[in-house]
Amino acid sequence: MDTLTGIKAFVQVVESGSFVAAADRLDVSTAMVSKHVMNVEGRIGVRLLNRNSRTLSLTEPGRMYFERCKAILGDLEETELELGCLRATARGTLRITCPSWLAGQRLADVLARFRQRYPEVVADVSFDDRIVDLVEEGYDLALRVSPNPTLLPSGLVARPLNSISFLVAGSREYLRRHGMPKSPEDLAHRDCIAVGSQASWVLQGPNGKIEIPARVVTRYRSMTGVAHAVAAGMGLAALPRNFFEDPPFVRQLMPVLTNFPAVQGTLYLVYVSRKNTPLKLRCFIDFFLEAAPCGEQQAPFVVA
Repeated sequence: MDTLTGIKAFVQVVESGSFVAAADRLDVSTAMVSKHVMNVEGRIGVRLLNRNSRTLSLTEPGRMYFERCKAILGDLEETELELGCLRATARGTLRITCPSWLAGQRLADVLARFRQRYPEVVADVSFDDRIVDLVEEGYDLALRVSPNPTLLPSGLVARPLNSISFLVAGSREYLRRHGMPKSPEDLAHRDCIAVGSQASWVLQGPNGKIEIPARVVTRYRSMTGVAHAVAAGMGLAALPRNFFEDPPFVRQLMPVLTNFPAVQGTLYLVYVSRKNTPLKLRCFIDFFLEAAPCGEQQAPFVVA
């Protein structure tokens, strides 16, 4: 039988003065209350109550057990009240993981407005270009880009936000020295700043996918590093559109071959479960959907 239920039954019997009154308050039968108390006594191997057909009294061990149990139940009630307050007010630390290329002014502005509305929530943001396991690494939420939602890890809830596209970009100085590419084929003769193991340019054309061999001169493991390399005039790379608006790059980067985007996908808010979602997370999700609208709102879905 359940230990906590037995403790509650025992305490109620003592406070009510009888098994009948305790059963009435607990809304169970007298026999069930008696069974719970007997189970407690059997489990700890000590008689807690002296009882006959008319009266009951605590034994000496029973008196000590009663006082301890009252304190335990009091602590439990206080804890539940505190947790109820947490549900009423968004507070605590919210751990977020997102790609490095989102570490720009736009996200900072959104987080600043979120902080103004929810001052008791601390956003702990990690910028990482690898796929993080939310459960294993203790994150509340991820911002992820995918061309297809089925490519997201299974079992997670995904909320679509904005359409995202990547465009080939170069610095004004590099394009002045080497010329503006006129067609995707021209990229084979330009220096490529690669992301990870990239070995070719993959573009989306009017008639489908186009793949061009890349002349890789430098590799980076983060998109932000790639953007800085492009701004420094080292070569061309496919960059997210938001870089062209970010203050550090707005005067440095120029998009090329704009009719041939490199990647097209959707930015998703990804989290573990819709059940018992902490208030701090629910507030962030609602706020972010409001701050980054993508036209008609789409319903969340669980990735199969």
